[in-house]
Amino acid sequence: MIAALRAAVADAARVSERAIDRHAGAHDASHFLLIPQAVATPVDAAEVGALLRASAAQGVPLTLRSGGTSLSGQAVTDGVLVDVRKHFRGMEVLDDGARVRVKPGVTVRMLNTRLARYGRKLGPDPASESACTIGGVVANNSSGMHCGTADNAYRTLESVTVVLPSGTVIDTGAADADERLRALEPALFDGLLRLAARVRSNPASVRTIEEQFSRKNTMGYGLNSLLDFETPAEMLAHLIVGSEGTLGFVAEAVFRTVPVHPHTTTGLLVFNDLQAANSALPALVDSGAATAELMDAMSLKVGQTLRGTPAVVKDLTIRDHAALLVEYSADTAEQLAQASAAGAAALAPLGLSTPAVFRTDAAARAELWRLRKGLYASVAGARPPGTTALLEDVVVPVQALARTCTELTRLFGTYGYRDSVIFGHAKDGNIHFMLTDGFASASELERYAAFTEDLVDLVLGEGGSLKAEHGTGRVMAPFVRRQYGDELYEVMRDIKALFDPAGVLNPGVILNEDPQAHLRHLKAVPAVAEEVDRCVSCGYCEPACPSKDLTLTPRQRIVTLRAIEQARLDGDPALAAELEKDYDYESVQTCAVDGMCQTACPVDINTGSLVKRLRRENASPVAGRIGTAAAGRWAGVTRGAGAALSLTAKLPSPVVRAPNTLARAVLGADTVPLHSPELPAGGSRRRRPTPEGTADAVYFPACVGTMFGPASPGGNASPGVQVSFEDLCARAGLTLLVPPAIDGLCCGTPWSSKGLADGQQAMAARTLAALREATGDGELPVICDATSCTEGLLAVIAGEVPAPGQRPLRVIDAVEFTAERILPVLGPYEKRDSLALHPTCSSTRLGANLALEAVAGAVASEVSIPENWGCCAFAGDRGMLHPELTASATARQAAEIAEFDAGAHASCNRTCELGMTRATGEQFQHVLELLEEVTRPMESRR
Repeated sequence: MIAALRAAVADAARVSERAIDRHAGAHDASHFLLIPQAVATPVDAAEVGALLRASAAQGVPLTLRSGGTSLSGQAVTDGVLVDVRKHFRGMEVLDDGARVRVKPGVTVRMLNTRLARYGRKLGPDPASESACTIGGVVANNSSGMHCGTADNAYRTLESVTVVLPSGTVIDTGAADADERLRALEPALFDGLLRLAARVRSNPASVRTIEEQFSRKNTMGYGLNSLLDFETPAEMLAHLIVGSEGTLGFVAEAVFRTVPVHPHTTTGLLVFNDLQAANSALPALVDSGAATAELMDAMSLKVGQTLRGTPAVVKDLTIRDHAALLVEYSADTAEQLAQASAAGAAALAPLGLSTPAVFRTDAAARAELWRLRKGLYASVAGARPPGTTALLEDVVVPVQALARTCTELTRLFGTYGYRDSVIFGHAKDGNIHFMLTDGFASASELERYAAFTEDLVDLVLGEGGSLKAEHGTGRVMAPFVRRQYGDELYEVMRDIKALFDPAGVLNPGVILNEDPQAHLRHLKAVPAVAEEVDRCVSCGYCEPACPSKDLTLTPRQRIVTLRAIEQARLDGDPALAAELEKDYDYESVQTCAVDGMCQTACPVDINTGSLVKRLRRENASPVAGRIGTAAAGRWAGVTRGAGAALSLTAKLPSPVVRAPNTLARAVLGADTVPLHSPELPAGGSRRRRPTPEGTADAVYFPACVGTMFGPASPGGNASPGVQVSFEDLCARAGLTLLVPPAIDGLCCGTPWSSKGLADGQQAMAARTLAALREATGDGELPVICDATSCTEGLLAVIAGEVPAPGQRPLRVIDAVEFTAERILPVLGPYEKRDSLALHPTCSSTRLGANLALEAVAGAVASEVSIPENWGCCAFAGDRGMLHPELTASATARQAAEIAEFDAGAHASCNRTCELGMTRATGEQFQHVLELLEEVTRPMESRR
């Protein structure tokens, strides 16, 4: 079987049987788990078609996977798992943004970023927009918080290019689509016409379909396609929507986009209970509210524990409260004012628990939406250790919503599901609810089975659908017949047989004859590490991870660790050993520990913290002693490293490369950095004379400036960031004090990232003592000129236990200090024309990117930040130890930068500048060097 699959792709290495690839790829966001026999990573539609044909010939199930944010078990398999995200990220904006052509691996957020310049966006707006992909949007008929049924995937899709299980490729938007379909797939062409006639001739079928699809509904196949369209090609395109990868592969989709309303106001309305919140819905809908998102009391309680929760929730004493997140949008300020007035009139008689406050400023609105969009993962992350979170979504007529919520709450009590939550898109009658349990013992499964039966009776009794937007998957496949009846269920079976006669494409999903399918293959979640046990495998972290296209993502690092632990619990030491063998490189050594995963994680997990601990536990005693010795002789170490670079800069590259390569081979790639031509000569010492008079701040220049000298754009050596920042401060009349012992001080990041605890503690103690003395025990702020070092100093200070009455030390990044204190007093000067800007992972985590953009805007008239911006993964010396990591992380960004043709290139961290210089061939400099240059008086220019 594997041989046949490998023959289907140009590079056999793109089909893997390795245990770590199979287990890392097995997990999606659902509560199901199957381990694939192999994982394939095709590069184009032709290879997907070849894999489909090979799968059918071998009779091996095949499942397509992109973002893995699906919650109903439609993206797991014990056959072949095909990754259609990595190589399918292209997009093309058409008709000035009115339409867009996009491949399945593009995330909704990335697509909307591209469309934003046109004032447009994709219609579907799922809460998982940061991670969910277009392939999933089509496969699940995604809708979301705003779009309802008017702008969901089905309604906004124009055409698809689909690879059928036979390998046939059909572009349904082509003029000859029907002729091609009839010629290449005659049985499918004729069968679709036959089924459409069968449905249309049955009034009962027509009534059922029209009723079911008058509201959100992703249960079963989209039979409305047989009523809404006349030609087989159009029917095919819209049957693919919501088919969950069971009918074919969407290689490309064309959507009609929707306008972005530039004026919006958002408020959180708090009610005494769920009944009151639901009773308010008709008035809010009639007032023109674009959104009404429901959160029950438990949702609000979990929200209170999260970072950045707005005060309206944080300060609430929660009992039985419920809330509606309500939003009004308009094209003009006047229209928004009218909508707000209508909303205020509607709110007056609603009996709110707290006064309603609507906000138009982006930051306040973002806080509210961050709470709502991260609610699933946040609530799931608060579950008891070792349990699994199961999220359901149902839809009922809006008038039945309050009654349904009340009955659901009763069922939670009947079956002992404590701390269950209800939230969702109340305006559409669509709610989500979560259960947490072990779902492992016979009693737990019997309880879940009985609860599900009562749930099905409740929802169908109200005329609703068992799945509103998360897809049928495995969780509700046994109940499709009950929702639609025998006749329409048989139509669905015929659809599956027409598209996939061999029955190998994602079998068991949507249609499943096993009445207990929803009780099988449930995922165990063993506890493995305090840092990551909250993870629910939502995948939000993955797009932000620099190693995502090379080795493992944060989600995969965590689930593989769980797989190792589960293998031990199952008494399978051979599997545990096989996974551990590859885990060191795939997870530990190629993690940039940049913390970008934490910026995307709804439950605030920093997988880098786990990796640092693993490095610390695995560090050899020799490495520990070397690290501690280096901390005690840091001035000599940094000067020695700089001198070595200065020497190698004078030697021909082959002379340096040969012994360097040999040393890496003997001592290990994780020990000896690889020299590369873009590395500069060494830098200069950081120490400065103590200034006379009173200082305005303590300046902590980063030690990377000693190890790595400044860039030389166009062959002209820059003075470096330390000299540049000092000159800028002098022009602004600001006096800086550099600690006298600076050459031997460091933020500690080199030790913490390598897991060298003793060296880190020694350096932290020395640095804290020096900063206490230099700042007058916290009276002056500390300024650092490298964002990663700023972050490192903040970590050192966070670990300090101040003496009673002692002021805490304050650390500010030099970019933020410049934006606040220097830019406002700079005199007139001539800007550069253009600048390509690379924000860093640390500037993102520090919240300094707005300041960085402000400084960049002071340098150049046009500042371009790549859409594919991300961490460069140079990560101190990680990019020299594993250059393949930085190459992978920067590939797409570098291609964009090449298209910019900018006059200058900037960042705010020296090692990141080196990483981007290597990736692009352009000399990246600290943005403060460029600011100093453009504002330098003509007579003093070097």
